[in-house]
Amino acid sequence: MPFLPLFRTALLASAMLVAAPTLAQAQPGDRDLATFAPSNTPGPDKIDYSIWDEAMKAIVISMGPSLRESAPRPDPSFGTRRQYGHVSRYRLEGTRVMFSYLDANVIASFTEYRKDLENTANIVDIQSLSRNEQLAYWINLHNVAMVEQIANAWPVRQPREIKVDGVPLDEARFITVEGIRLSPRDIREKIVYRHWKDPVVMYGFWRGEIGGPSLQREAFNADNVGRLLVRGAADFVNSLRGSQELGGRLQISEIYREAAPFFFTDFEQDVRAHLARYADEKTMALLASTRGAEPVVAEYDIADIEGGLREPSYTNITSNGVSTSFRIPQSVAALLKERETKFQEIIREGRTGTVTFSNLDLPGEAGEAAEVQ
Repeated sequence: MPFLPLFRTALLASAMLVAAPTLAQAQPGDRDLATFAPSNTPGPDKIDYSIWDEAMKAIVISMGPSLRESAPRPDPSFGTRRQYGHVSRYRLEGTRVMFSYLDANVIASFTEYRKDLENTANIVDIQSLSRNEQLAYWINLHNVAMVEQIANAWPVRQPREIKVDGVPLDEARFITVEGIRLSPRDIREKIVYRHWKDPVVMYGFWRGEIGGPSLQREAFNADNVGRLLVRGAADFVNSLRGSQELGGRLQISEIYREAAPFFFTDFEQDVRAHLARYADEKTMALLASTRGAEPVVAEYDIADIEGGLREPSYTNITSNGVSTSFRIPQSVAALLKERETKFQEIIREGRTGTVTFSNLDLPGEAGEAAEVQ
């Protein structure tokens, strides 16, 4: 694929930061993590994420907005009884990463870029950036690290199967910022959830699973973080993997249980109010017609395009009825065909177009300076 050499070169060329001395690798306790509290006197510095932005546009595919319809179970691949590809009822929601098309050099460049972001904190005082600049940094670092580790482990059916030095991926402290070792979960809960009071921040963090928030096709930065988080919230809340009904009761994603101590102390009331903030017409009707709020919806399968397995059978791709020389796994071709059919349905229903939000109170900006010391 033509973007890969360019992507590899661009990522490696982005290593413009001077290597910093090795710092003590402390285990993060509350006292250590207190160093990441945002400053009350933010400065004007910014971080450029254009390289990651290019990468996301190249390797992330959107499956489009949810139609709130379960995808049917696909047929087995031709010539075999084994089921390759995605079978999840949520497979036509969210975004997918093209892990199976990444070569070893590209995957190594993810590690280089993650280390660049870590080293940025040795050169720039992250805590003294604007709050939205800090938020973009933590979200990007988290997501770069997740993409890196899943790419290293692929093929794998579920990201939770991955271990780093014997520790489950989400708990593994392989990220080092200012000499403090952090896990993806540390970044989410002990830094961002602790210091940002708006639960919309949840939708920036990619877990590598179909059942979680989407990986955006843009890098986060101080200017777009509000817009991308609102987009992620609307995508997730108004999808089956975010909210659905069973027996007259509202069932919601497990991620709301994880975030409850930070954002939803009166769980049912708070989470319903949060969902209503981003709900479309169908979801508002769902909220009105159900009771409770049960955080039981989950899908742990990998959010890639091939289902975490290499399929031995391939098919040719056609364009305008003409077969091309580019061959892809049958399961991927079937998924892309389902995606095309879904988009045609969206067009027929007149559900095209997006809404762009502006003049937002960006997460963590308005009204929070007095709360974070």
